Amino acid sequence: MLGFLKRPVVVKADINLNVVVLTAVALLSRLWQLAYPRAVVFDEVYYGQYISFYMKRIFFLDGSGPPFGHMLLALGGYLGGFDGNFLWNRIGAEYSSNVPVWSLRLLPALTGALLVPMAYQILLELGFSHCAATGAALLMLIENALITQSRLMLLESVLIFFNLLAVLSYLKFSNSQKQRPFSLSWWFWLTLTGVACSCAVGVKYVGVCTYLLVLTVASVHAWHLIGDRTLSHVRVLCHLLARAAALLVIPALMYLLFFYVHLILVYRSGPHDQIMSSAFQASLEGGLARITQGQPLEVAYGSQVTLKNVFGKPVPCWLHSHQSTYPMIYENGRGSSHQQQVTCYPFKDVNNWWIVKDPGRHQLVVSNPPRPVRHGDVVQLVHGMTTRFLNTHDVAAPLSPHSQEVSCYVDYNISMPSQNLWRLDIVNRESDTEVWKTILSEVRLVHVNTSAVLKLSGAHLPDWGFRQLEVVGEKLSRGYHESMVWNVEEHRYGKSQEQKERELELHSPAQMDVSRNLSFMARFLELQWRMLTVRSDDSEHKYSSSPLDWVTLDTSIAYWLHPRTSIPGCAGRWPGLCAPAAGR
Repeated sequence: MLGFLKRPVVVKADINLNVVVLTAVALLSRLWQLAYPRAVVFDEVYYGQYISFYMKRIFFLDGSGPPFGHMLLALGGYLGGFDGNFLWNRIGAEYSSNVPVWSLRLLPALTGALLVPMAYQILLELGFSHCAATGAALLMLIENALITQSRLMLLESVLIFFNLLAVLSYLKFSNSQKQRPFSLSWWFWLTLTGVACSCAVGVKYVGVCTYLLVLTVASVHAWHLIGDRTLSHVRVLCHLLARAAALLVIPALMYLLFFYVHLILVYRSGPHDQIMSSAFQASLEGGLARITQGQPLEVAYGSQVTLKNVFGKPVPCWLHSHQSTYPMIYENGRGSSHQQQVTCYPFKDVNNWWIVKDPGRHQLVVSNPPRPVRHGDVVQLVHGMTTRFLNTHDVAAPLSPHSQEVSCYVDYNISMPSQNLWRLDIVNRESDTEVWKTILSEVRLVHVNTSAVLKLSGAHLPDWGFRQLEVVGEKLSRGYHESMVWNVEEHRYGKSQEQKERELELHSPAQMDVSRNLSFMARFLELQWRMLTVRSDDSEHKYSSSPLDWVTLDTSIAYWLHPRTSIPGCAGRWPGLCAPAAGR
């Protein structure tokens, strides 16, 4: 039984020296003096901010891609002991002593080095010779752009790594299919393909291209299996189910997992809160949650509310009014009603408060017990500080003449009657209740007299409107748009009928005692939608270039600035541009 102790244990292994040498040189070229330069280089100023947010558990939104790549970079900072305290404000800024530069750049460097042996293996799996595989690996090894990006705290090398891993894994799986289907290695490579695809998409959305490539090839192979007469129907079904589980279910679950971990890590309020809905903001610690905790859930007649536009474009804002009126004559010669201005204001302000009034009663306080407002009810909205009613009529809006002007009614004792009745339309109401709810309910306010809907046009008013955003009445016949939807963000039950006491109420902070939670799926869907729809500034800047500049190199972007060194990367660019012409 112990006979194996009488003779040595021998392990035999085939070592490809080509791969070993190439990998060693790749690691050396990517890791040598990795902490140099000890200054912010190019987009490190961009990703570094998000790493600091992770370290401080502060919520952020990045429209460039899902959070998986950011979390990988943040992992390097966490392992290096980074506390997030560094001001990422300019390229070339010297890193302070608390920033673990080597740890932050380590993961991109490792993934960049592994591109070399992966390129070698991919060509072998495709049936090319070792000589061709070595040539491809050498090109990956010495490519200047790949080396440079691999040595910085950027996501390009990480993205390429997962793209190549997905392709290599599927090629390995495909070759295993020819030899031993449903073997352990077959399952391993198939599963790894799905994992790598989800990771590629999780780093940047451009990873979807690789994912679609793998799905297309897998679909063609599956079609061939269906037509294979040597396989039974059960066998074909098993093949299809295995591929669906590995290439569809696993990537979807992993994609959700990325966001789940992301939302667990960034649970505190941050600078990007206002991009999100009120419900999302209320789920974050230290931000809107401090204001909305303990608010009454159901909006009642007499409630004091602030109404935030759900669309939030061009900036998040709240329904607002003030003492100023629309000018009698606009710059283009059109006339107005000269009523009190109603706008959308992008800051918290006491003039954002409105009182929900029952048209059949005079009181502006909540009764006991409170009478909740329901879907389909007709209400009046009274501006809290001026006590004037929200109104619209058949007068053209100042900047959107095809829409109606929205104002607070001023009685000039002329033949212009007040039209201040609004029907409540809860667009996301639940089947079991139709009560208007704080934060949760998304509502449209439909004007009873004209059937116009209260809408944020997005245009900035001139100086007479203090550059605030225009609010209009849009006919329902023009269709539905998210800018027509509002939700109650701050809410309290009004207690005073006297205007002076009510103004003091509006200035006082709301009570705080109970927090609200939002489900993961609701937060995921909103965050994903915001990431896909948020747009950065597309205006020209000093580093912009045309396609012709890419050839002539008249315009360049400095990755890093040094007083004695400034070498453009033209050695690889010009031969690369000449290569297609030479190939012809």
